[in-house]
Parts: sequence; structure tokens; C-alpha cells
Amino acid sequence: MNNIKNDFSIKDLENLSGIKAHTIRIWEKRYNLLKPERTDTNIRHYSIDSLQKLLNVAYLNKNGYKISKIAKLKSDEIPANVREIASRGSVEHHAINAFKMSMLNFDQVLFYNTYMNLLEAHTFRDIFYNVFIPLLEEIGLLWQTNTITPAHEHFLSIHIKQKILLNIEKLQNLEPKPSTKTFVLYLPENEIHDIGLLFVNYELRSRGYHTIFLGESVPMNSLSDLLTFFDEVTFISYFTVKPEDDDVIKYIEDFKNKILKKEPTKLWLLGKKLASVDITSYSEDVIGFKSIKDLVKEL
Repeated sequence: MNNIKNDFSIKDLENLSGIKAHTIRIWEKRYNLLKPERTDTNIRHYSIDSLQKLLNVAYLNKNGYKISKIAKLKSDEIPANVREIASRGSVEHHAINAFKMSMLNFDQVLFYNTYMNLLEAHTFRDIFYNVFIPLLEEIGLLWQTNTITPAHEHFLSIHIKQKILLNIEKLQNLEPKPSTKTFVLYLPENEIHDIGLLFVNYELRSRGYHTIFLGESVPMNSLSDLLTFFDEVTFISYFTVKPEDDDVIKYIEDFKNKILKKEPTKLWLLGKKLASVDITSYSEDVIGFKSIKDLVKEL
């Protein structure tokens, strides 16, 4: 249990809940919603229970409850009201909070139970788009602000990847649609963030396309081997942290010269690194997409 983070600064609470520190202080003073401990130098720090309460309070407030009304609720009535709202269909934000708590406590059971509860009313695809993508975006910011450690991020990422792989496994026995087109999914060298690419693979497989998933850190030179096996190849890659901003254009140019010489080979790209280049300046054999949904529309 030594790995569990159970002490939080007010800045941690702000980052995890989305409620500004100034607002948290007002809620404490005016409504006595939280009771922080204080250091010898009078700096606030909060327990895991305080964080859970604040997440619930933020959820109720987001769903129309006035803070003055929430403050009058008994301690057990707050989570009860949260469950009631979630049961009426407003589950995404509640699930994101539950996944955050599972991450902070490295609680695999809470992650599993939250996911299974979502599956009762939602498809895996809906869960990924409406819960996992917003959650991962938040987690990226939390990691950058030192609210969580890389271990927390890895815990969450590996559990999400497990769910994607499980759903891909269910599609493995499906025969690809009669088409000569093959999608080859890979990440460039030193790029290891594969969740988005894995989900693209799921989307392609679920639509009956033939895919080859090569995964992390694939040297460009090794990709040309695929062209001897398949007549029409569309390569798909996801630039999250690599290549470096200054190297993105060079990477694309090298790819065009080394891999795209054979018609009708194409390169489709996703990821935040594309923000550093004007992808529209390239010909039709290189296409950049702002999101996975945009890529799927192209199919």
C-alpha cells in the first residue's frame, strides 16, 4: 500500500477535479465542504477521501446542483446523488472520475468494475471515444503538471490497451472483405505511445479490412519489405512524441522517397506532432488527420 498516493496539495485537487484552487478555498470557507489538514507553515493538504468528495461535488455541480444545496447534503447523500444521476445516463464524467481514482490507488478492481458497468449500456467504441480519449487527454496534462507519476500513467495505459486488444482478438477470425488493400500500422523509431494506433487497428478490423499491426519503434527501411507482399498498401502512423518537431517534414520526405515510390502506396498520419507542419501541402499519397474519427470517415 506504500505506492498509493493519499496526500494531495490544493493544486493537485485543482488539476484532478477541474475546480480552480480559488473556488475550492471559497467552498471550504463558505460551505465547509472540505476540511484540509495544514502543515506547520499553514499550507493545505488533503486526503484521498477529500479528493473523492471533491470529484463527487464537482460532478453534481456540473449536473445542475447548486453548491449551496450540495453543502446541505449528508456525507453519504453526496455519492448517492452521484449514482442516481449516473444511472439516468450521465455516466461519462462519473466514469472518468472513477478511472482517475483507480489510477491514483493502482486499483485494478475499480478499473474493471467501472469498465464493466459502462459496457452494460455502451459499446466498446462509444466507451473509447467518450470516456477513454477524454481521460487520456486529462492524464497527459496531469503527468505534465507532476500531479501524477509515470507509474500512474502506465497503469492506466496498460489497462486501456488490454481492453483494445481484447476487442481486437474478438475480430481475428473474421475474413477480410474481398479487397486488395492492406493497411500497415506502425510507429516511427523511438515512438512508443500505441493506444491510438491500436484503436485505429480495431476500427479497421471491425470494418473488415486487412491489417498488419507492427507496433512500436519501427525503422523506416524495414517497411519497404511489405511492398513485395501486397499490391496496395496504406501505411498508418501516429506521431505523439516522435519525430521531433524539426524532423517531421524530413521524415515525411524520406518516406515519400523511400516507400511511396510504388503506386498506389499511401501514408496516413495522426498525432499532435502534425501541428508543426502543413500536411495539406503534400500530394494525395500523404494525408494527415486531426482525429481517429476523421480517419475512419475516409474509409
